[in-house]
Amino acid sequence: MKVLINAALFQAVWFATVAGAGAGLWWCGLPVLVVFAIWQLRDSSWPRADMTLLALGVLLGFVIDSLLIAGGWLRFATPQPSAQFAPVWILVLWAGFALTVNHSLAFLKSRPLLALLFGALGGPLAYVGASRVFEAVAFTAPQVQTLVALAVAWAIAMPLLAAIAVRLVAREARPA
Repeated sequence: MKVLINAALFQAVWFATVAGAGAGLWWCGLPVLVVFAIWQLRDSSWPRADMTLLALGVLLGFVIDSLLIAGGWLRFATPQPSAQFAPVWILVLWAGFALTVNHSLAFLKSRPLLALLFGALGGPLAYVGASRVFEAVAFTAPQVQTLVALAVAWAIAMPLLAAIAVRLVAREARPA
């Protein structure tokens, strides 16, 4: 049941964030993320691992999406604080996503190839949905090229986050 709640809360973060960004309201996902984070961290067997993963997810998202902007692949709606870097709202999504790695996506931690495939397919699909349904992101290079760039980025990001999660949980589970 906790796994389903984790997945549902992340989906709530995704929809609130992306719909808000598409409507010019960059902050809409933030309160939903706060609710999700409080629930998840309070209920987690590894709260320090989850917090560390959240911070690393935000950092990784900042780097990936800022590079995609700089490379001319993407342009985000509501680019707060700057159109040259990943906007706050996309970092909210990365934070929420990071909170799924030890929980609803934990099955990927022991399956690096599946994590790679999940990232390569799921990452670009999320951006396509955000683009087509909410106009929260625009592909500024040819769509096929942008999708390949997103697939490569997420094929690296997902297994990386999963591997880091394994180590963080092992470290937190060790007796002090």
